[in-house]
Amino acid sequence: SRGWSPDNLRPEAAQEQLAHIAEDPERFIAEQVDREAKGPAITLPGGETVSRLPGIHKWMWDGEFCGSIGFRWQPGTPDLPPYCLGHIGYAVVPWKRRLGYATQALADILPEARALGLPYVELTTDTANTASRRVIEANGGRIVERFDKPAHYGGAESLRYRIALA
Repeated sequence: SRGWSPDNLRPEAAQEQLAHIAEDPERFIAEQVDREAKGPAITLPGGETVSRLPGIHKWMWDGEFCGSIGFRWQPGTPDLPPYCLGHIGYAVVPWKRRLGYATQALADILPEARALGLPYVELTTDTANTASRRVIEANGGRIVERFDKPAHYGGAESLRYRIALA
């Protein structure tokens, strides 16, 4: 994991994920696509447990691991529960940043959202994260809200972007 974690609030997540892969690689792969939300409940950073949303999780790969991207949705509506900051989240390992992996991964996952009939997807990023802002804007994202994240998500000043799909 080279000191990187897919969860910026939980550095131990990388080791947990590697252990999960080692324990049962086939199960790990199968769990990456959960269109019916059959997976276990999710524990939020504040400790609350909530039902899993349908979702897809993919790795960015160029012969080695570059990062990951996830897309989640609520069936029948573009709205997300209040505990969900956005439809799509991504992370790139530091030694693969600024090479276009996140921009391409986001472009590649948007057709999945479009196929579900969603009129748009929302993504959030800290205002200081100029790299992520460029990724979202390169894929058509427009700022719809400036807000402070809840404390259990780091409390940073953030931007909510919307990418139109229709």
